Amino acid sequence: MGHARFTCRARVSAAAGRALLREWDRCRWVWNQCVAESRQARADNRACGPAGLDKKLTGWRAQHEWLREGSSVAQKQTIRDFGKSRAKALKDRKDKLPVRQRAGLPQFRKRDRSLPTMNYTKQGFTLRDGHLTVAGGSRSASCGRARCRPCPVRSGSAGTPSGTGTSRSSSRPKPNRSRRPGT
Repeated sequence: MGHARFTCRARVSAAAGRALLREWDRCRWVWNQCVAESRQARADNRACGPAGLDKKLTGWRAQHEWLREGSSVAQKQTIRDFGKSRAKALKDRKDKLPVRQRAGLPQFRKRDRSLPTMNYTKQGFTLRDGHLTVAGGSRSASCGRARCRPCPVRSGSAGTPSGTGTSRSSSRPKPNRSRRPGT
């Protein structure tokens, strides 16, 4: 059995759009801190992985009140995405792939040059009676009525695609590994 992805689109109000952009700004700041930390770790010849960055996130949230106002779920997912991206780049280097085929190390994200995208786990959003609500720290952004095709009983994750006018919810069931392919 393969993966299935379920998508919901929701129109957001102007206030919800601004709240999602503020949340994306926090996630972008976390990403940029991870890039800076990764570069410093490389210069110091020490390890830099998601576990260490999660600990750093706790410190960053303690230092900055504006960061605490955001969703820790989205910020932790940003760190996981950063870790995957960095691991892929380092693996490509280790495997000595040609430069044109390599994934580059994660770069800084600038507000005007990168598209606003965030990922949420199932703990970061709710979908009840067709109404999508995304967690955002002490406040949550209500994204409005969602037009969905039938979703499974539980949604697995949600993300905001490039553009603040829509949001999507998705679920990926685990593949059935009890049978071998071709049997």
